[in-house]
Amino acid sequence: MAPAVPAHGQPITMNAQFQLQVPDHPIIPYIEGDGTGPDIWRASQRIVDAAVAKAYGGRRAIEWMEVLAGEKAFNQTGNWLPDETVAAFQTYLVGIKGPLTTPVGKGIRSLNVALRQLLDLYVCLRPVRWFAGVPSPVKHPERVEMVIFRENTEDIYAGIEYAAGTPEAQKVLDFLQANFPKEFKKIRFGTQDAADKWEALLESVGAPVRPAVVQVGIGFKPVSQQGTERLVHSAISYALKYKRKSVTLVHKGNIMKFTEGGFRDWGYDVARTMFRAQCVTERETWILANKEKNPALAVEANARMVDPGYDMMVADQQAEIRAEIETALALWPTHGDGKWKQLLLVRDSIADITLQQVLTRPEEFDVIATLNLNGDYLSDALAAQVGGIGIAPGGNINYLTGHAIFEATHGTAPKYANLDKVNPGSVVLSAVMMLEHLGWQEAADAIVKGLQASIGQKRVTYDFHRQMEGATLLKCSEFSTAVIENLG
Repeated sequence: MAPAVPAHGQPITMNAQFQLQVPDHPIIPYIEGDGTGPDIWRASQRIVDAAVAKAYGGRRAIEWMEVLAGEKAFNQTGNWLPDETVAAFQTYLVGIKGPLTTPVGKGIRSLNVALRQLLDLYVCLRPVRWFAGVPSPVKHPERVEMVIFRENTEDIYAGIEYAAGTPEAQKVLDFLQANFPKEFKKIRFGTQDAADKWEALLESVGAPVRPAVVQVGIGFKPVSQQGTERLVHSAISYALKYKRKSVTLVHKGNIMKFTEGGFRDWGYDVARTMFRAQCVTERETWILANKEKNPALAVEANARMVDPGYDMMVADQQAEIRAEIETALALWPTHGDGKWKQLLLVRDSIADITLQQVLTRPEEFDVIATLNLNGDYLSDALAAQVGGIGIAPGGNINYLTGHAIFEATHGTAPKYANLDKVNPGSVVLSAVMMLEHLGWQEAADAIVKGLQASIGQKRVTYDFHRQMEGATLLKCSEFSTAVIENLG
């Protein structure tokens, strides 16, 4: 069933310079979502329409076009993700959606993931900021203001897995044992002999006897140079456009050296080769600062300051460090004499320490570029610091084709469906991201002011009301009215 196309709207297009061409009445496909989706969508649409009308005096308006996915789609068409829905997002470029149910046992890992893969939406954009008055579990939530660029098409979301005990898993184990015996030894229970010994140990301590079989789940995670480059290029471009201070590459490359470590190295290559005049790496700042403090400093002395273990390195390692020092010092005409302090800082951080430091010193992070799983952990952990995932927005974007879907980042909460109760903030703020993506900044700013004012007045939905003294409890629809009253 093809969606009804608004008669007075026009499609958004992309020009040869990778810039969106947005008409005054763009057609925007939307999926209202499952569970609480219809409630929060109605509230959010009212806010967006009011903000656009206020900001542009009626000259601009969004022409909404409903498309189907999730339970509503299945009930009406027998298909969880109809082809017509994917085609609409492909044709009209920019869309928005509420939360969707993931069908269990239906051959789709996740409807959200399916849309991202089908449209190659390689950036998951997750801005995180605190609104004054929102309850928070940390002392200084106002210090959290970050934008996460999470790679959306590789890593575990494109992972290949085989269940333990299946012929496919055994085939992989046999291949590794035959062709990579050194690496195969890391799989502790990958042989029948190992399984037998474990079962014998269990039997010796009185555990129930069971057949000894090899039970090893196998998984692969792809990380490519090209996938990394387009993600990091997008993150650095965003940071430069919005005058952010730093981009941090978050990875676990100290353990996964050729996937996460590759992400780190390829990310730095993007900064050095594609944005050389606008960026400086953290290690380059150390080298240049050392030279500024002591102009007579020799290369080897600088190397010892940058790497205190220099004298314990073998000759090849020392030569590599000296070459790095010389390359950085060659930047002196453009980056030296303190010029680097005005440039975008690109650095990296190990994922586990990042999860600690975004809690203990969040002001040191600005734009974060990372792989899928790391970004999943980080974005939810940061959302908790600023009030929870209920007001955490998200966007999935392909900056090369112009395709983008903005979405609620929380679940469907079916027990609250049709109760007009839940906070619409995640969809509302995702709509703010969408308006910014369209270049309609005035409307986006109006919504942010409306949200901030309503929360400041303590006119909030139940999730905030139960944590705020003296607050007025509003229904979802009533909260949207409050925001509209406070626009701009």
